[in-house]
Amino acid sequence: MQEMSPIVIRDEIFLEHDPGFGHPESPQRLRAIYKRIEEEDMRGLYQVLSPRMASREELSWNHAPSYIERIARTEGVSHYQLDPDTSTSERSWEAACFAVGGVFVALDAIFQGKASSGFALVRPPGHHAERDHAMGFCLFNNIALGAHYCLKRLGCKRVLIVDWDLHHGNGTQHSFYEDDSVLYFSTHQFPYYPGTGAATECGKGKGEGFTVNCPMSAGCGDMEFATVYNRLLTPIAKEFRPDVILCSAGFDIYMDDPLGGMRVSIEGFAYLASQLKELADELCGSRLLFCLEGGYDLYGLSQGVASVLRVIGRKMRKKEEKILDQLKSSDVISKGLEDAFDIQKRYWSSLKTHA
Repeated sequence: MQEMSPIVIRDEIFLEHDPGFGHPESPQRLRAIYKRIEEEDMRGLYQVLSPRMASREELSWNHAPSYIERIARTEGVSHYQLDPDTSTSERSWEAACFAVGGVFVALDAIFQGKASSGFALVRPPGHHAERDHAMGFCLFNNIALGAHYCLKRLGCKRVLIVDWDLHHGNGTQHSFYEDDSVLYFSTHQFPYYPGTGAATECGKGKGEGFTVNCPMSAGCGDMEFATVYNRLLTPIAKEFRPDVILCSAGFDIYMDDPLGGMRVSIEGFAYLASQLKELADELCGSRLLFCLEGGYDLYGLSQGVASVLRVIGRKMRKKEEKILDQLKSSDVISKGLEDAFDIQKRYWSSLKTHA
């Protein structure tokens, strides 16, 4: 049976969230992505679904009711500053609710067999959003709420969240820090905003060992990231055996991103996506959803998204396939990987055979 095309969640509502003139998290980010994926080489590669609004009850799975109400009160207000980096415009509340609901729509379609994978091209982003406050351009934690949806509505017992954004997803980590049903795996530039994500942060209580942080120094590129995925993520994921894989896909690790210091190429994004695709194919019926986070170089962002869609749509370019083969044997060990490996082997027996 032929595999159905991956799902893309897109809607004009996501362009209505405007943090203000000169803000890096601008509507232009999605406009660049939408334009790129409409080009000839991407046609027929994916199917588009429209989002729905998440309800307040659904938002409360991860956020305090008082905080939800605070964001709701910004509706119709031309500008409201939530923290030094994060602000809203007249339709930001609506866009944020649709961003969360878009993740839910994609997950419903994946679990109903309409596709095995997808990409929620939504904004505002989410992985910095905490239970009771906004930060880092984020209002509601789209990926964390997606994990809650999998557990509460779709019958999942174990959810793997992989976060390759430049910045550590503090909000996502804190959402499940004491929970063994969600494994949070993050690579991120460290030390850097928001200051969390040390290798020693590995969970608490029954969640101990289910947070895996691999802090990486500026300058890491395709080979360093590939080695982390080959040597750390893959064995842990296979031991955890998730029912679905969710990915906070931030493209600010791109080599020319103005906010970052990493050196990942467009083909590097294809490799990261291909590794998640392989894991999903092996472990959880191919169920895999990417959710847009950061990325502020419009070329790197739009081309990076296109490369991920080519991977999950099984239409990679020959150049990508060649580089993917090379990266499979990558063995460039970073200090962050060494630290993470030493800590996580206490919790994952599979790492003891990959030393």
